[in-house]
Amino acid sequence: MASDQGNNQSVERALSVLQTFVTGHPELRVSDVVRLTGLGTSTTSRLLTTLESLDFVERDRVSGLYRLGMAPITLGGVAVNNHPVHRETRQLAQELSARLGLGANVAVRRGAALFYLLNFEGRLAPRSTVLTGQRKPLHATGLGKCLLLSLDGAERRALLPGESLHGYTPHTITSHERLDAELATVRQRGYAMEIEELAHGRSCVAAPIRDRSGEIVAAISISGPLSAVALDRREEELSRAVIEAADSISVGLGYTGPAGGTFVGPGGHVDPVNGESAPTALERTRP
Repeated sequence: MASDQGNNQSVERALSVLQTFVTGHPELRVSDVVRLTGLGTSTTSRLLTTLESLDFVERDRVSGLYRLGMAPITLGGVAVNNHPVHRETRQLAQELSARLGLGANVAVRRGAALFYLLNFEGRLAPRSTVLTGQRKPLHATGLGKCLLLSLDGAERRALLPGESLHGYTPHTITSHERLDAELATVRQRGYAMEIEELAHGRSCVAAPIRDRSGEIVAAISISGPLSAVALDRREEELSRAVIEAADSISVGLGYTGPAGGTFVGPGGHVDPVNGESAPTALERTRP
């Protein structure tokens, strides 16, 4: 038993060392890792040497700084390629991004954050970093709002205590009362919008994805700079596109609509909370 505990502790320590490179610290000195993990210098040096030999970290021969190696990329690629949502969404999201010239993103919920499974960049929405693998707040993103639809008010408050609703810009929703109202709107129209709630100058439109059980398991969004997304004149076009994409993916995952009914396609999507047939936002805006 003592041996098992020692092995577990070694694994935990090694993972804590790797985790230091994930939280905004791409290159670190040994002393930085010591400070961030709270481990001793000798233990940290030994762990970094072992991780380097396994290609989980690598050390710059000039600066002496450590950074993540290639092994995590291999593991990450295997993980996403074997995820059913990733398999079902990859080709469709790529085509959507190319057709609209905007970003196409797919995310799932992991605890109190969203986790990007994939993203593609359109010609009008270039990015300097890859979103895949990143975590973002649920309350401040269109994708996150869609993922929160699977929870009731009490569950949302338990998952996201009031103090966790951080304001990233003046437009961020920072109270559960406002969040409840926003999600009611998302529920009614079938898609979520985010306009400069997480970052200045960016916006998106998102829709929820269901699996064969009817549960919301992911969300897909179309995103980019405010000028390219142009929701003042493209909301109808983009909401149609993202709802159709979400419906198609849901069917691919085995969703067939509410019990006793049939799946409702792009002309009238399935309500993302209670599973009842509801008109799309396009139909609601028609006279």
